[in-house]
Amino acid sequence: MEIRMKKLTAILFAVALLAVGFLAGFMFKSPEWKKFFENLDKFEQAVKYVNREYIEEVNNDELIDNAISGMLQGLDPHSFYIPKKEMQEVEEQMSGSFEGIGVEFQIVDDTIMVVSPIEGGPSEKLGIQSGDRIIKIGDKNVAGVGFTNNDVIKNLRGKKGTIVEVTIKRPGLNKNLVFKIERDKIPIYSVNYSYMINDETGYMKVSRFAETTYNEFRSHLLNLKQKGMKNLILDLRGNPGGYLQMAYYMADEFLGDKKLIVYTEGRIPESNARYEATAALSNFEEGGLVILIDAGSASASEIVSGAVQDWDRGLIIGTRSFGKGLVQTQKTLKDGSAIRYVISKYYTPSGRCIQKPYNKKAKEYNLDIVERLENGELFDESKIKLPDSLKYKTQAGRTVYGGGGIIPDVFVPYDTLGRSEYLSDLYANNIFRLFSLRYCEQNPSLKTQFKDHKEYLAKFVVNDKLVKEFTTFAASHNVPFVEKDFKTSHEVIRTNLKAFIGRNLFGEDGFYPTLHQQDKFIQKAIQYMPKAIQLAKTGKFEK
Repeated sequence: MEIRMKKLTAILFAVALLAVGFLAGFMFKSPEWKKFFENLDKFEQAVKYVNREYIEEVNNDELIDNAISGMLQGLDPHSFYIPKKEMQEVEEQMSGSFEGIGVEFQIVDDTIMVVSPIEGGPSEKLGIQSGDRIIKIGDKNVAGVGFTNNDVIKNLRGKKGTIVEVTIKRPGLNKNLVFKIERDKIPIYSVNYSYMINDETGYMKVSRFAETTYNEFRSHLLNLKQKGMKNLILDLRGNPGGYLQMAYYMADEFLGDKKLIVYTEGRIPESNARYEATAALSNFEEGGLVILIDAGSASASEIVSGAVQDWDRGLIIGTRSFGKGLVQTQKTLKDGSAIRYVISKYYTPSGRCIQKPYNKKAKEYNLDIVERLENGELFDESKIKLPDSLKYKTQAGRTVYGGGGIIPDVFVPYDTLGRSEYLSDLYANNIFRLFSLRYCEQNPSLKTQFKDHKEYLAKFVVNDKLVKEFTTFAASHNVPFVEKDFKTSHEVIRTNLKAFIGRNLFGEDGFYPTLHQQDKFIQKAIQYMPKAIQLAKTGKFEK
């Protein structure tokens, strides 16, 4: 016990030195070393008491992890601790890839169903198809045994070059198929989709800013230009941000040489930087530009939106963005865990810091969207609080505001049309996807009825018979029919049915264009594109 305590004391001292020292660096302008070591002793003493006398034996690793986590949570809502066991997942999310067999899957009726093989991945190369059911992994039966999403990931992901054998039951075949799949790097895409909405206007949906985001963005941008794109709708709704560098590169494509995109200011010299546009990145410095944002657009999304707005390069359409104007860094600790903490604030070219106040607990901070809903801001532009002290001017003299997100040039109220509890239950239980998979499986001739997604979009009709099949299916999957709610939501339900069936037949080409027919943000962007063109040319904009 004595040896164990001595070892623990040494560990605690080292960790406490890091933890309290880190906190001291942030909290004290001039270090008071006597007080510092008194606090260090206090921390060590508290942990030793808990370790020795707490009613149950404690896990020392968890004790220290919780201490570091609590320290960071006390700084601001965006600084946090990443335990070693979670590091791989975090790195995969930001690196833009993971290693596995490359399938998007869904557990349907206690069976792993392949929604689609990932393009270019090992499963697609071997001929695995949408609708295939994985019934065995290796010698292990995985159908009807309560396999969870985590179980599937643990069994199918693995190091590049390793082999996993899967047994598949394919609809329409009497015998099972066995595939030996060599795992490989599987891309996680940042650009969900792009296409030409009309002869001159392209659309691109970007979901995050990771290591591969700019390269993906540039590739899609050039592809759209080859198709005749003169104007662009860039959809950053729900994009939580990511790497500042990726936002800088993206904004550089829109802005002329030497124009300031963003600058950062922190406590140490290394955290102060200026990012200016270059002549090297100039693929879309002319043409109409509309950026779509909402309350889920944060960080890097706000850097791009803020730069475009401040230089009057394009119009920002939607609702007020999240309001994260903080820059973080990540440091890996000796055991493989990491801490991510704020080192600076960033400012748009006009000098705006769009960080919303964080003098409240993290839970309250993150529930800000609920406050916006309750105070009516998402429905009424006049409800947005606009303090005169945070008023700034764009290059052309238009008024913009800081201190709580990017305020759009054109406000689009939150759409409650067609919303109901029944519709929410359909979404929550994934009924649209599950039904569309089964429907396409039972109607294989659908694929040959339409030559492409455009013909599908023009000719496929969601009739009453199909709707009845859908509501019956939903009821059998614990979402009972509610007639009053259905009358409210029937148009949205029909649109979603067509979109999800279209996705199974033609991929994203059959999905996004269908949904966009009812998307008020998209329709508003198309409506205001001529004014976005005028703004870029003259600096003038009138609603």
